[in-house]
Amino acid sequence: MDRREFFRLSGRAAAGMILSGLSLNGLDLPFSGERTLSFYQTHTCETLDACYWNDGDYVPHSLQQIDLILRDHRTGEVKPIEKKLLDMLFVLQKNLKTDKNIHIISGYRSPQTNQKLRKKSLGVAKKSLHMSGKAVDIRIPGIPLQKLRRAAMDLKAGGVGYYPGSDFIHIDTGRVRCW
Repeated sequence: MDRREFFRLSGRAAAGMILSGLSLNGLDLPFSGERTLSFYQTHTCETLDACYWNDGDYVPHSLQQIDLILRDHRTGEVKPIEKKLLDMLFVLQKNLKTDKNIHIISGYRSPQTNQKLRKKSLGVAKKSLHMSGKAVDIRIPGIPLQKLRRAAMDLKAGGVGYYPGSDFIHIDTGRVRCW
């Protein structure tokens, strides 16, 4: 393949991505329109419906609202949540064909909270991605936990942990793995 052919094919591939949406690490994301998420924080009983992305750009005010509902509910500390994690949740809801609120068990965790939880449970990582806003523990009413786990694993976009005894799954933006 010569240089001219390479650029011609690259241009077609880019146009195809723009026309059909964006695919990033297994995430099939629309390139136009809205991306919305609905949350229920199980510890504070707060709810949020937010359009966090609109026609090609993230919505700063909505991102701040999401950061707030995913804060460390024990300390009140707020940390920005990684946008890829929000996109993973969006695609997960879309793939499961549900508009039910995502129940948040744990979003951001301060280092102090993470350390306290580590003392109580062997399942809490010392360098948890929760501490950098890159992980969330969730369930979705009406979606069996095994089905939610499978759908998250099918994204191939990060880590997926399965905690049936506590009725939640963990998803993160780290390397692709499951436990």
